Amino acid sequence: MGFKIFLLFEKFLMLLPKKIRKSFFVFLANIAYYLSARYRNVGFINLDFVFGERLTQEEKKKIVKYSFKNLLLNFLHLMEIRHMSKAELEKKVTIKNIQAVKKAHKQGRAVIYITSHYCAWELGAAAIGNFIEPVYAVFKKMKNLDYQDWVLESRGKFNNKSLEKSNVIKPLIRITKNKEASGILIDTAINKREGVEVTFLNKKIHQTATPAYLARKFDAAIIPTSIKTDDEENYTLIFFDEIAVEKTDDEKEDIRKATQLQADWLSKLITDEPKYWFWIHRRFKSNYPQIYKK
Repeated sequence: MGFKIFLLFEKFLMLLPKKIRKSFFVFLANIAYYLSARYRNVGFINLDFVFGERLTQEEKKKIVKYSFKNLLLNFLHLMEIRHMSKAELEKKVTIKNIQAVKKAHKQGRAVIYITSHYCAWELGAAAIGNFIEPVYAVFKKMKNLDYQDWVLESRGKFNNKSLEKSNVIKPLIRITKNKEASGILIDTAINKREGVEVTFLNKKIHQTATPAYLARKFDAAIIPTSIKTDDEENYTLIFFDEIAVEKTDDEKEDIRKATQLQADWLSKLITDEPKYWFWIHRRFKSNYPQIYKK
């Protein structure tokens, strides 16, 4: 019953002018910032941990508030994508450095898009599926399966497909061998046994080695991708140059080096403009659980 009410509410929201719809979600984000002490505190803890006194308390507050806003805007994008035409998406998103992808395609190689919870990640994924090629994106199973179906339906609107995170390696191997594209988030907290140690934002953490493993074994191209905006209406999908994976006699070290290069790319992206990253999740909990016990 609750989900049916949600669907009715979605229909009502989509009848409203776009500006009013966005204002409603921004209003919800402001309420969430003040009511959700748990996630608000996580944001401040992460910023203190990474930047210390290099940012003022007021700067940190603006970033944490924007993390709530950005999360709600991504939810809004999911909703709007379900009702969006290709022409509308193409008007909203432009592409930068598509040559990086075309080069890999010309070489007949599969592309592994690495990305993160940065800016409009839902819109960025949809744009890749529409402009470039269908992507098999890895996701974590949700508790509410009705809502999960709703999310996956939106993510599949522009040709993309979804892979549930548990036992995902075999499907990713098949996809890569078939020269198809996959999308992997590299900024989620993972168990130490599941990744390799790298330096991320000047902190030793563990990060998934899956992109480097697949790229090395099947000669796929790791293409970092992100999305930016200046006005929250028009967006630029950015493809970065390929992160190459060496193939020496030391497979473990080759994978570690390539994973570190991915962490370096994301660290620079976040450091250059920190407000767009999703600071209100416990990214450092596997390596530094003590910081969240304050």
